[in-house]
Amino acid sequence: MIRLFAALTPPPEIVGPLIQRQSGLAGALWRPPEALHVTLRFFGEIAETVADDLDVELARAARGPLTLEFQGVGAFGDGGDLRALWAGVADDPALRQLARRCEMAARRVGLRPDSRGYHPHLTLAYLNSAEPAAVAAWIQANNLLRSPPFRIDAFGLYSSRLGAEGAGYRLERSYPLAGS
Repeated sequence: MIRLFAALTPPPEIVGPLIQRQSGLAGALWRPPEALHVTLRFFGEIAETVADDLDVELARAARGPLTLEFQGVGAFGDGGDLRALWAGVADDPALRQLARRCEMAARRVGLRPDSRGYHPHLTLAYLNSAEPAAVAAWIQANNLLRSPPFRIDAFGLYSSRLGAEGAGYRLERSYPLAGS
């Protein structure tokens, strides 16, 4: 079994300013630069044979490059159940279409449909007993986040291994987004 997800990795010049915002909140477990990504579809634990089939289907999902930008911040959860801080991705029809193609690839190999709506974001931190008022203050202080537009020329299939310090990721396959 292997735990997999498809994601986009922003370029270093975009990640740098995001990392600079990762401070000032007790209870935040800030994600390291190498872990920052925009998930297209989380597949979960799947058999190696299914992963091979998924690889073939994801290669078919690739289309033209994307131009994205980060816009705003927020949190998942509410009150005493705040789980994560994120940077939002400005709405982009081509990104939503790529996420739908990844969803269809998952279905074609027999995985269950993802019942959650797609909310493109980059997780900046996981929260561990963070005070709701402090989280609200951090969001207010960082809510005007806006990156310059950046180009994405590939997406990846990543494996995820859970550890004491959080999840570690490894790129298993890369899919160029050349041409349409």
